[in-house]
Amino acid sequence: MKFWQRPMQRTQNRPYRFRLNSLKGFISLTLVGAILSVALAACSGGNSSSNSGDGSPSASTVSANKSNVEITLVSFAVTKAAHEAIIPKFVEKWKQEHNQTVTFKQSYGGSGSQTRAVIDGLEADVVHLALAGDTEKIQKAGLIQPGWETEVPNNGIVSKSVAAIVTREGNPKNIKTWTDLAKDGVKLITADPKTSGVAKWNFLALWNSAIKTGGDDAKATEFVTKVYNNVPLLTKDAREATDAFFKQGQGDALINYENEIVLAEQKGQKVNYIVPDVNISIDNPVAVVDQNVDKHGNREVAEAFVKFLYTPEAQQEFAKLGFRPVDETVAQTKEVKDKFPSVKTLGTVQDYGGWSEIDKKFFAEGGVFDKIQAQKKR
Repeated sequence: MKFWQRPMQRTQNRPYRFRLNSLKGFISLTLVGAILSVALAACSGGNSSSNSGDGSPSASTVSANKSNVEITLVSFAVTKAAHEAIIPKFVEKWKQEHNQTVTFKQSYGGSGSQTRAVIDGLEADVVHLALAGDTEKIQKAGLIQPGWETEVPNNGIVSKSVAAIVTREGNPKNIKTWTDLAKDGVKLITADPKTSGVAKWNFLALWNSAIKTGGDDAKATEFVTKVYNNVPLLTKDAREATDAFFKQGQGDALINYENEIVLAEQKGQKVNYIVPDVNISIDNPVAVVDQNVDKHGNREVAEAFVKFLYTPEAQQEFAKLGFRPVDETVAQTKEVKDKFPSVKTLGTVQDYGGWSEIDKKFFAEGGVFDKIQAQKKR
């Protein structure tokens, strides 16, 4: 279902409240309607607004009547710098084209935690999350209409990255591949996949590395268990993992988004890292939260912002801050090609049945991750 189809859908299939059985009844209702229309016009001073099927003002009417519009953006932690660069560009463009000032409330945190917050009542208008599985949870809660991923390019994926291994200066533990993270004496820092979407990707990167090099589920479980035995603590989100490694000096290695590492370098930190040849495509979706934008009357602006995120202008900002662009014109520029090392074997979520299957198998209560944690050496 496309954006433009939604208002129409709300007006279709409404039950008629009255059945006109006679010409007399029709004339009576017509006269009553005329009298009420005059009375309402007099009371309202001639101003009116159209309503959607649920009785609330339509998004386009409310937005058009406001001089200022507010959007609440809820996103996962490592996108903050990118959005802070993109939002002013959108605000300026919207002001020029519509003579409206758009302000943004922004919330950043672990993708899993952000998802639960939205479901529990955080009134996000737009969500940009670490994985489509989190967006699907919001859809299942009734806040996002089905088909959200078909309304924008690239099945709703607006940013992407790959996993990288960060080491200490000089790489004293000689960590070069995923398998080195399972060695005795190596301490690895990563976030908790129960609270962090990034951490789910980290887990999948490890699992994928075993499968794509010829292993089966048993071999992959054995390998990933050894790696998590080397994890002294699981942080809440990717940003906390980065801080634990860089600021607190914990661990010999860190798994994180490539873009987070690029951002750290841009802030002046010297980072030693490897992007393994066998990797996972980390795909981050964006969606409008239908129930909230209809409540707030800002659908038009929220949808425009989502679409703006796919423009070359916005994708260039994502690329500057370490995200691999989804726009091919940007991805094929020399600057971007030079910035990001190529990956020989790239796994995807679809290789493992999609997020519903992945969550059920790995991250649900009693799943593979829980079993691995239960077996960790104390």
